[in-house]
Amino acid sequence: MPVYSSALASAVPVRLRASSNEAPDGLSPAVRDAVLDRLERPNRYPVLGGIDLIRALADRLDADPAEIAVADGSLSLLNYLLLSHVAPGARVVIPWRSYEAYPICVLTAGGEPVRVLNRADGGHDVEAMIAAVDERTAGLILCSPNNPTGVGLTHGEVSEVLSRVPRQVLVVLDEAYLDFDDRADRPRARELVAAHANLVLLRTFSKAYGLAGLRVGYGLGHPDVITAVRKILPPFPVSALSVAAAIAALDDEAHREAIVARVRAQRSAVLDMLTAAGIPASATRANFVWMPLGPRSAALGALCADAGISTRVFEGEGLRLSLGEPGLVAALAEVLPRFAAS
Repeated sequence: MPVYSSALASAVPVRLRASSNEAPDGLSPAVRDAVLDRLERPNRYPVLGGIDLIRALADRLDADPAEIAVADGSLSLLNYLLLSHVAPGARVVIPWRSYEAYPICVLTAGGEPVRVLNRADGGHDVEAMIAAVDERTAGLILCSPNNPTGVGLTHGEVSEVLSRVPRQVLVVLDEAYLDFDDRADRPRARELVAAHANLVLLRTFSKAYGLAGLRVGYGLGHPDVITAVRKILPPFPVSALSVAAAIAALDDEAHREAIVARVRAQRSAVLDMLTAAGIPASATRANFVWMPLGPRSAALGALCADAGISTRVFEGEGLRLSLGEPGLVAALAEVLPRFAAS
């Protein structure tokens, strides 16, 4: 079983968390009030099935509640999706390098992960993923923007996958970083869900909504797929405090927009700095930057750690730097030239 890795350890205290793709902001006043209000009734169970959150999401997305399932994070929901759809020994095609949890989830469900290497630019090799589908394939996972490379799929690429894989193959589109993707040709996911009964979208409140510690995610798909997932979800898939926070966060669009705007601005600044320093970076559309440095990744990670910046180093492949922390650009202005000169 693969092991989920973490940030590099350092003797220097971390002052800038750039390793976990979190929003550095605390709760907005509206969300904090909602959480504190619900905290007055810890003796009461959440609403069965998270239906109050499902209805709030249905209103926001203009969807039928039967198309939505909620859980304690989109990763948890992926586990249940695979458990409900993947028979023991069945194959699930996944991109690689991508989210480290994908092969773990597939193996936990009893399936066999089939890794398909990304293109040189860090984007999914859609043709190779389609070619990897065979009679034993039960699922295919897409991630847009991809974690950790940040490269996003186009609407046409996702449409191509859905038009060419068999209908019995469950296609999961993980959109955890959707809010930071400002491309005109990004997947029009709601349109795709309406046209393809085997597509499920996964989204999270951990990134742009800043609720990573409260664990809330949701899936959107055909009612038949969602019903199968709901049958094996726990009766109370999301805690009462998390439901209260998520519903309030949906109504506090200004807070989400502020987080997204700051990340996008910082992303542009950091990419410009990397270009100036001659350090390669992918065309990220997420709240992180990927530097495909190969064997030099650990060296940059160590320099960042010594400066109090936590990062994620993927040994021999690259370094992922999360965006959003105030002061990050100034800190990198000291670290990057030293690395470039080494």
